[in-house]
Amino acid sequence: MATKTTPRPGATEPLDGRHARSIATRDKIVAALLQLVREGDVSPSAARVAETAGVGLRTVFRHFDEMDTLYREMSEVIEAQVMPMMLKPFDAGDWRGRVREMAGRRIGIYETIMPYRISASVKRFQSDFLMQGYHRQLQLERTSLHAVLPQAVIDDAPTASAIEVTISFQCWRRLRHDQGLAIEDARAVVETLLEAMLARIEVG
Repeated sequence: MATKTTPRPGATEPLDGRHARSIATRDKIVAALLQLVREGDVSPSAARVAETAGVGLRTVFRHFDEMDTLYREMSEVIEAQVMPMMLKPFDAGDWRGRVREMAGRRIGIYETIMPYRISASVKRFQSDFLMQGYHRQLQLERTSLHAVLPQAVIDDAPTASAIEVTISFQCWRRLRHDQGLAIEDARAVVETLLEAMLARIEVG
């Protein structure tokens, strides 16, 4: 005759159910970090993340061994949001038109990511991952710009660098965050600077 055993507490819960709950908790923690940064806390503590997510501090550390891992998850969420804008084909057929399109496109991206980029800039000196991400973003901005510039303009290093700075995140942050300009006023500054640069380039 078979002996009936008493299941361990929690043993009857399907593994896929527990896995789904774990993913849901992890998503709540990432969403809490995104919310805090979006609301202006550029360097939220694990305790604040836990409080906002409605979970215990130990739960945060159980899912994320260190804050770097949490920031990595945050970066993946943001990248998924902006990548479609970055990869959208250009409408303009000439390089000047494409640079103008790129400037307008980047403004939209910068507005989306500004709180998170500022937060990452504050933390990057204490995080290898965020520092690598910072340099990767700079390189991406440069290579994507060079992909539409004529070689003659790229070879003119001061001119290429001036365009790069004009449509960079650092320039947009300075206008919006440091100077406190409204979006359209900041956009007008970028367009004025960019048009001044394009007007002095003789390459067709």
